[in-house]
Amino acid sequence: MATSSITKNFVISGKEQVEMFVNAIEESAKNRPVHIPVAASEITDDAELLEFMRMRKKANDRKKQI
Repeated sequence: MATSSITKNFVISGKEQVEMFVNAIEESAKNRPVHIPVAASEITDDAELLEFMRMRKKANDRKKQI
């Protein structure tokens, strides 16, 4: 997501522009992405990585047989 535009200065003048700006901020707050919990674990050493890759290969081999 581009964030460089957040650092730009801009001028809001007049009641109508202020209301439009506030409405836009309120609408963006309503449209937050849904948080989806994900189960994950950190692989900290070579043995865990090898075991993970072995299980992954085994699962992929099963899918190929179907």
